[in-house]
Amino acid sequence: MAAFKSSFLVVAAFCLVYQLQLSHCTEFDVGERGGWAVPPTNDTDFYDNWASKKRFKVDDTIRFKYKKDSVMEVKKGDYKECNSSRPNFFSNTGNTIYTLNRSGFFYFISGSTGHCEMGQRMIVWVVAQDGSGGTSHHASNSNTLNVSFSFGLLLVIFVFPFIFSLA
Repeated sequence: MAAFKSSFLVVAAFCLVYQLQLSHCTEFDVGERGGWAVPPTNDTDFYDNWASKKRFKVDDTIRFKYKKDSVMEVKKGDYKECNSSRPNFFSNTGNTIYTLNRSGFFYFISGSTGHCEMGQRMIVWVVAQDGSGGTSHHASNSNTLNVSFSFGLLLVIFVFPFIFSLA
């Protein structure tokens, strides 16, 4: 009976750590401190450069903070042409949270006249999940919503001695 109890607790600990890894999502603040605004004249690639330094995964969220502006998710061609007439998504609340609900590319532009042409647009690439059910993930300057793998590993290291002392 003691061996069964010990085995059960070990399996339960592994399941807990695995679940914590899978539920790891991140929220990114677009443009960080500067928010979603027209970039300086000499930095029209500001948002694309910002996004290219991040590692986005399915179910991560991006937060657009802005004043007297809007954000649109559009098709690739509309992104290239700064065409705001057919958005897939539109918001002008000043604090928009957008969930990246699939892998692939997302294209965002400002809906304010002339802002996209001045560089207020961004391409986000969301990585696909790997075959093991986990995801490759790295996020700098972001808010972690759940526990990371490192914490799970520490949990196992400190929980195992306790589990075996119960057996």
